[in-house]
Amino acid sequence: MRQNKVLSLLGLAIRGRNLVSGEFQTENAVKSGHAMLVIVAEDASANTKKFFTDKCSYYGVPAYCYGTRESLGGAIGKEMRSSLAVCDAGLAQAVMRALDGEGVCQVKGGSEHGKNEGT
Repeated sequence: MRQNKVLSLLGLAIRGRNLVSGEFQTENAVKSGHAMLVIVAEDASANTKKFFTDKCSYYGVPAYCYGTRESLGGAIGKEMRSSLAVCDAGLAQAVMRALDGEGVCQVKGGSEHGKNEGT
């Protein structure tokens, strides 16, 4: 039932034009500072996961691995999507609360710009 909450919030975000999808648009949103949250599909390639983990870590954007490409695409009314970026702070907080309530752990990201948390 919680999964429906996350997917419903993503659907709300796309209808409000506060979400971008696809690798290129997600990357551009992170680089430009518009992305408040990035979600990468669990069944995305290892290269895609590493790419967004590194980008989000560098730019200080929270990143989560959640759902499948099919479920993420279906939630926003599109075909399969391996990455999404929520561009509204309020919606991003609501999605993160729903993800945390479901026990989904945040992957690297969310620190200050350029700051390496590992050292």
